[in-house]
Amino acid sequence: MKILVTGSSGLIGSEVCTYFATSGHKIHGVDNNQRATFFGQQGDTRWNQQRLQESLPEFKHHELDIRNREDVIALVGRINPDAIVHTAAQPSHDRAAAIPFEDFDTNAVGTLNLLEATRRHCPESPFVHMSTNKVYGDRPNTLELIENETRWDYASKEYAHGIAEDFPIDQSKHSLFGASKVAADVMAQEYGRYFGMPTCCLRGGCLTGPNHSGVELHGFLSYLVKCNLEGNEYRVYGYKGKQVRDNIHAKDVARFIDCFIHNPRSGEVYNLGGGKENSCSIIEAFQITQAITGKPQIHTYVEENRIGDHICYYSDLRKMRNHYPDWNISVSLETLFEEITTGWHERNSKA
Repeated sequence: MKILVTGSSGLIGSEVCTYFATSGHKIHGVDNNQRATFFGQQGDTRWNQQRLQESLPEFKHHELDIRNREDVIALVGRINPDAIVHTAAQPSHDRAAAIPFEDFDTNAVGTLNLLEATRRHCPESPFVHMSTNKVYGDRPNTLELIENETRWDYASKEYAHGIAEDFPIDQSKHSLFGASKVAADVMAQEYGRYFGMPTCCLRGGCLTGPNHSGVELHGFLSYLVKCNLEGNEYRVYGYKGKQVRDNIHAKDVARFIDCFIHNPRSGEVYNLGGGKENSCSIIEAFQITQAITGKPQIHTYVEENRIGDHICYYSDLRKMRNHYPDWNISVSLETLFEEITTGWHERNSKA
């Protein structure tokens, strides 16, 4: 099977490449290190591209910008992939405000380019779009919350399992990033419903793992652990540091994508995160990291929260488990922290 992976040098893209390549599939990776343009040298992913090229014989890198419509259509036509996994994106809602055209052209237009290229050349190939829970905007913040010692949580039993896929996405503040991802999300659904193509949107929570190039504007756990190890200050933005995120290992993301590719549906949406079991607040993340490294977490508190930021969010995984009963979370929260810590140790030792 030939699989086209966009954003192949990023966290999820590289994990997908490795997962399928080790199963004997041919992988075509698309990346142009745009993350370094968005976030500077600390966001550079060339090291990951090199790792894939050196370790995966069945991996072929394509230096291509998904905003270039003609090049995207030509590449998909030339490869004629059996599946497309679209992970390339401008991923930061903070950064999007400073680069609105680049954000929308990458997230919305780039996704449309890939969907149309797929429809023209291989409409029966499963198309997996990595969306985001930011498509819900700040609507989750309107839910009644309870404040515990170290975290916020939902007050209503209706949300005991987290946010489900039928949660409203409009009449809320999304950030420009959230809006561009909504456009891409709805377009991916529409190509499934209108054209009958096998598409799905994975509305990710905090996707993470040891190969994440975490920066302050994107990559919560990775950046937090990096700050701890290097003794740098971590800034907490609002909500008393009790804001909650659910965290999922990139490997479990790849495992779900595998399930969908082998049993696809049309125009589907899934909230892909770690669920309540793998959720933690920033305060709790500090505690776990300090227990692993033995180093204090240097941090400062900023009263003003980030625009569109969620106070509490974790994914309701019941629909995913119902549609794909062979899939479940396999990497615990504690193991995630340990792997991220080891990953930064190894990377810093090679620097």
